[in-house]
Amino acid sequence: MPRANTLDWKTYESITKYIYETLGKQSGVTIKGYGNNCKVVGKSGLCHQIDVHTSHTEGNNTYETAIECKFRKEKVNKDVVMKLFAILEDTGISKGIIISKSGFTRDGIQYAKHKNIGIVNLREYEEKDLKGNSHQIDIATLDLNIKINSTRPEITSIDIGDNRKIEIKDEFDYFAYIVMLKNGNRVSFYDYVNDFRKEINRKNYKTKPLTGKYKILGGKLLNRQTGEKVDLDEIIFTGQLTESDDNRNLKYTIIDKVWLLMKSIFEERTFSLSENGIIIEHKKKDL
Repeated sequence: MPRANTLDWKTYESITKYIYETLGKQSGVTIKGYGNNCKVVGKSGLCHQIDVHTSHTEGNNTYETAIECKFRKEKVNKDVVMKLFAILEDTGISKGIIISKSGFTRDGIQYAKHKNIGIVNLREYEEKDLKGNSHQIDIATLDLNIKINSTRPEITSIDIGDNRKIEIKDEFDYFAYIVMLKNGNRVSFYDYVNDFRKEINRKNYKTKPLTGKYKILGGKLLNRQTGEKVDLDEIIFTGQLTESDDNRNLKYTIIDKVWLLMKSIFEERTFSLSENGIIIEHKKKDL
């Protein structure tokens, strides 16, 4: 199923968080928070909601970045940039970045450059981007003789009551679901997944499955791909830590479909995001 059917503002924020978390791992970037619950109190005493809040450590210095996500049809103008700059001044956050689905107006670009605010276009891959190539990326050809020793939390079963189960084929399938609470609030299904994974890591169960139950009395589960809503009273996860320790000779080519294209305007860097979450940076000669 095309990923375009599942992309909305909340998924857009989650993907932005994933991209900056993944790209920043090797350079000391960590995610301090994201989504509706990510708030920072400024010097004025006012509380500001930040879509993605990161921290970056270089040597003895640490600075923070506020990332604003704009998933809308209109281009981002200078008013949006001015609002983010005001938040930076009030909170003392060092750096600001605006992620836009539809790009930026001329005055938005000019003001962002004046105030040293990064601007990034993150949108779905289009036919005009292909330039005669197929809608896929040849990521790498690997010829390896390695010893694999890894431990990770694996979810083996998701039960939502009355013998109903959710089948997950890849990581992004979690984003297809929203939990609608009785009080009207909406919670990303992925939040429950992450919470249970942390519980597996904390308890360090390697030899037996761990079960986690989340009560959602009077709630509903929305499948954003199909529009289907089902009654939901609880979510029951089953999983455990899995280990692999094996010597392997591997030779294979990784090919994946391109889903999103990300261009950092001032830094002149371009990245492709595959359907399965792999991020590839393109050099200028590739574009």
